[in-house]
Amino acid sequence: MLALTHEGLYREHHSWLKGWLRGRLGYCSDRAADFAQETFLRILQAGERPPELEQPRQYLATIARGLLVDHFRRQDLERAYLAELASLPEAAQPSLEERAILLETLLEIDRMLDGLGTKAKRAFLLSQLDGWSYAEIATELGVSVSSVKKYMQKAVLQCLQCL
Repeated sequence: MLALTHEGLYREHHSWLKGWLRGRLGYCSDRAADFAQETFLRILQAGERPPELEQPRQYLATIARGLLVDHFRRQDLERAYLAELASLPEAAQPSLEERAILLETLLEIDRMLDGLGTKAKRAFLLSQLDGWSYAEIATELGVSVSSVKKYMQKAVLQCLQCL
């Protein structure tokens, strides 16, 4: 087992992590560098000494992989949001400031619902954003109304814990 300080972990593995990320980001050095920095920042923000590691690169890759998943999920959400906005008539288009606020709100909701199952997340969004009834959601998801109630309870508790 290797006992590394934050500085030692960074010094010994930053270049490797940046290269690993570059391969996953289409060889974009700048983005890889940003994600590498964010990975080490996450470790520092944990406020603890890095754990004793047999495989520090695997540890770093796990953290970086999570950051990539979050990044790509946010990108997908932003693309869907912008596509939905593009379908609105020009008179109904929100201002640039409103767009930014709405997008940030959507991203925050997504973060709050992170960790919920797909059906629970979808039930919450259909209820809260689209105004669907529990019966409509149950039909859409192919589950019972009582399952929808359970999904909603989980989602609301998740949001409350995040606040």
